Amino acid sequence: MDSGEADCPTGGSAGRAGLVAQDGKNSKTVLCQRCGSKVLCPGVALFTEKELFLPAMRKKLGSAGGAQVEGEVDGDTLTAHWLVDDMYAFENVGFTKDVGNVKYLICADCEIGPIGWHCVEDKKSFYVALERVKHA
Repeated sequence: MDSGEADCPTGGSAGRAGLVAQDGKNSKTVLCQRCGSKVLCPGVALFTEKELFLPAMRKKLGSAGGAQVEGEVDGDTLTAHWLVDDMYAFENVGFTKDVGNVKYLICADCEIGPIGWHCVEDKKSFYVALERVKHA
């Protein structure tokens, strides 16, 4: 994560210019940061800004037995996301078990995540954080 080459923008529209097409959709392929597996093809996700909290990235979420204290989860509040309205639009994504009314999105190949967020009550909104993926 210390290489500035493939870092996704955290703010400002200048860094997003090459990622967002005129129609607001992703102009590049969305890939897993860790293994490079394809998550989304170009043109299937809409850029959106919405504040969402994602726990810190790690492999195999929840395998430690859930010993964390409620409200003390390490993570980030992120605002730049790709919005996907159909779970079948993904090339390669996995979902965690429900955490409250949320399922987190992970890479189905290397199981790193979460790279995104989905509220189980909203069947048409899947968010992939730009900061948690790379683009090519």
